[in-house]
Formats: sequence, structure tokens, C-alpha cells
Amino acid sequence: EQARLKAGVIEQDTEEWQKDSSFAGLERVGGVDLSYIKGDDASACASLVVLSYPALEVLYEDCQMVAVTAPYIAGFLAFREVPFLVEAIQRLQQKEPRLKPQVLLVDGNGLLHHRGFGVACHLGVLTDLPCIGVAKNLLQVDGLARDELHREQIRSLQTEGDAFPLTGTSGKVLGMVLRSYNNSSKPLYISVGHRVCLETAVHLVKSCCRYRIPEPIRQVQKR
Repeated sequence: EQARLKAGVIEQDTEEWQKDSSFAGLERVGGVDLSYIKGDDASACASLVVLSYPALEVLYEDCQMVAVTAPYIAGFLAFREVPFLVEAIQRLQQKEPRLKPQVLLVDGNGLLHHRGFGVACHLGVLTDLPCIGVAKNLLQVDGLARDELHREQIRSLQTEGDAFPLTGTSGKVLGMVLRSYNNSSKPLYISVGHRVCLETAVHLVKSCCRYRIPEPIRQVQKR
């Protein structure tokens, strides 16, 4: 099933607003996340927020408690979580179709994944929305490792907006490491989800950061 869905991933820009470096025409950016109750891996809160762009003010929010039944299997997290996020987007389309996001920032990975199909790709293909994976930690796949070289590269990111590519031993660029905020030396790991190229993904995430975590994801996690 994962391989079948993966065939639908589009790794380049498809939207008019992506052609302009100022993202003219982009008005709504969404953030999604599923967070669990401490000590209970079956009860979770599935959340979606939509923010205005570029002002980054909350236009819409949806938080629902859900019962997660699929088991956790490394590399297949999306099968456990994505159905609830798809439902949140469907509720939005029914209630407030004019607030549908033009792009989604997903707390997790996209192409930076064991088989190149993380939660941001999975959600993107199922909703047909442009999606970007934004992770706080490095997923160690394709020879990527949190070794001294990696830490040295992170230290070389001196100012917000500085970034370097994550190139696996396969030679494929799986994502970018971005210093998103001057006051935090901890970077973000950005990867393509669907219908966006890596350069656009990094540029957009940076433009959504008031702090280390981009505002759509920060707002969804606050809720």
C-alpha cells in the first residue's frame, strides 16, 4: 500500500503562488499534528489549524480527541495517524471550504524516510494538497547519522536562514537542515511532502518562523 501511494508523490512545485519568491497569492497555510496523552498511546488529539499568510494569524482550528487503534510500526507511522488528519481536513472542507489551506506543514518527515514516503508525503497524496515535512530531530536513514560531522555542520549554521542539504549514501538529497531562528541553535529538518520542491519548502518554512518552530505547527501544538 505504501509503495502504491508513493507512486503518486510529486516532488516539484505545482502551484502558481510557488513561482514567486514572495509567495504572492498564498493566503492560507495549515499545520497538522497528532499528539498523545502521556502514558497512553491509544488516546490522541488530532489537530489542524489554518493561519493567514503572511500575517500568520489563526483563521480556523479543529482539535478532536481520537482513539488510535493501528499499532506503531517504525516506518509506517502514517497508517496509524494520517486517517485522523485527513478527517480533520474533510471537516474543514465541509464547514469552511473557503478556509482550505493552500499548503500544509506537517510535524514529521516527507521524503526523508526509510522508504522515501513519510507522513507528509502520505497526507499530501491522500489530500492532494502541497505538504512539507518539518521535523525537530534527524531520522537516521540512508547513511545519515547524528555524528560529529553532522554536529559540526549544524554549528556552521550561524544565522537564521542558513541551511545545508542532507545527502544520503545513495547520493540522493533527502532534505535540508535549516537554522530557523537566531536564538536557537537547534535546527529543523525540512523535507518534501507533495507538490512542492525542496527549495520552496525551506523558503516557506523560514518565512513562517517567529520562533524556532514554524507558526502553523507551533499553534497546532499549543492547542
